[in-house]
Amino acid sequence: MSDSAPQNRTPPIPEPRTASGIEIPERVTPDMLQHPDPGQPGKPPYTRGIFPNGYRGRLWTFRQYSGFGTAENTNERYRFLLESGQTGLSVALDLPTQCGYDPTDPMARSEVGKVGVSLSNLAEAEILFDGIDLGGISTSFTINGTAAIIYAMYCAVADKQGVPREKLTGTIQNDILKEYVARGTWIFPVRPSMRLISDTILFSNRETPRFNPISIAGAHVRDAGATAVEELGYTLANGLAYVDELIRRGGDATKFANRLSFFFYVHMDFFEEICKFRAARRLWASLLEERFAITDPKAQRLRFGVVCGGSSLTAAQPYNNIVRVGLEAMAATLGGAQSVFTCAYDEAFQIPTEFSAEIALRTQQILAYESGISKTVDPLGGSYYVEWLTDRMEEETRRVIEEIDDYGGVVKAIEDGYLQARIAERAHQRKQKVDRGDTVIVGQNYFRRDDQTDDFGEVFKVDPQAAQRVQEKYQRLLAERDPARVERTLQALEKAAGQDDENLLPYLIDCCHAYATVGEMVATLKSQWGEFQEPIRL
Repeated sequence: MSDSAPQNRTPPIPEPRTASGIEIPERVTPDMLQHPDPGQPGKPPYTRGIFPNGYRGRLWTFRQYSGFGTAENTNERYRFLLESGQTGLSVALDLPTQCGYDPTDPMARSEVGKVGVSLSNLAEAEILFDGIDLGGISTSFTINGTAAIIYAMYCAVADKQGVPREKLTGTIQNDILKEYVARGTWIFPVRPSMRLISDTILFSNRETPRFNPISIAGAHVRDAGATAVEELGYTLANGLAYVDELIRRGGDATKFANRLSFFFYVHMDFFEEICKFRAARRLWASLLEERFAITDPKAQRLRFGVVCGGSSLTAAQPYNNIVRVGLEAMAATLGGAQSVFTCAYDEAFQIPTEFSAEIALRTQQILAYESGISKTVDPLGGSYYVEWLTDRMEEETRRVIEEIDDYGGVVKAIEDGYLQARIAERAHQRKQKVDRGDTVIVGQNYFRRDDQTDDFGEVFKVDPQAAQRVQEKYQRLLAERDPARVERTLQALEKAAGQDDENLLPYLIDCCHAYATVGEMVATLKSQWGEFQEPIRL
């Protein structure tokens, strides 16, 4: 069955399995539970949450992923969202910035400002955060290949604002391992990329102790095709690989474990998603103790943010997405997320309008202030089904991690293309199930009208002159900055990159202050490290 074939008949009753394939019993009884007592919130292994009072003391952070066109365009949107009650920023960056190209590069010109804001240098970052107190707002960046550079730029903006670095809060995704397997905005080979991430974490622990220098992300792995179990398994395996690398660099495992954070997608299998988060907390605490002897309760806490939406959204009957995002946000909060951003209903086919972005934000606010979810900790705790499924999610996730260990670890599995092939296979299987009608997508492969013409509502229009204005500002910057200072900082960066024991963040911050560009810094590092060559598996 193709996506375009109208299908009005009633779908078959769903199979009693989760989306990951876990068979669900007709009823669950207490004798079926491996952990009859899930413990107390705020205490290891944190099945019921990492804080003893849940959301009663502090609600989750409300974020909306936003960025487009010029820094001026995006700054205006941020001010609108903050005035509407958003409590944290989530910065979307365009593909040239993500992949390390400046806006005038022939590889970049057609993509400037299209899927995020163009941010090629410190001058643009100063505009982006103009009028926004970096000491009073939490900022999240979904960026990986150039994450260390964007983090350095954020530190430089704080310096310009006079905000002490120790006051900075937020998160930079900085998870390059999942880029190799799921998303593709990699630049450098795996091992120097691991060094750059370690540099960021070690520097942040010292200079920005309230800022999360990595958000180990299952989100894109999930959207690329992985099941909920595989998303969790691959993500925790990546986390273990980063801990291994940081220990190799001589870091204090307990200290940097305190600043690790995670990032997941929420899809539509309501109870599986809730139990995924409960299992993730319990399993991560156990793995840190088993493998690294980390016993500090604070270091064992798995802190995570989520995206509600993504590949679960459809362009067909797009207003259905409001319901989908509402259910996913409910699963996220019942699962105990620390940060939530809700996709707008039109995000399946365009940058959200102010109207759709406001509905997405209001979804979170209704949950927080009207639903009663926040009034008690882990309200589903003790449900026989929830505790049973949490046990099963933990068990199946351990199997995934053990499979990666048996292969030789995450880095080897990526360099060989093993994980990439596994996810591609799973994505193909998922597409086949939708096409056959085994997986029901309301409005897409079932319950379509014969005369259906999808109403997309208000259409977002990217300013056609935005890319030209970005390129003009870029050329002015090159003409006005001190070229000798730029050259000195880039040469210092190049020399440091050739020495394994040097932390590169101070050099990157110096480059940013000199108004060196993202493309120039990336080219300098490429001269030392080369580029990643994706393996081919047949």
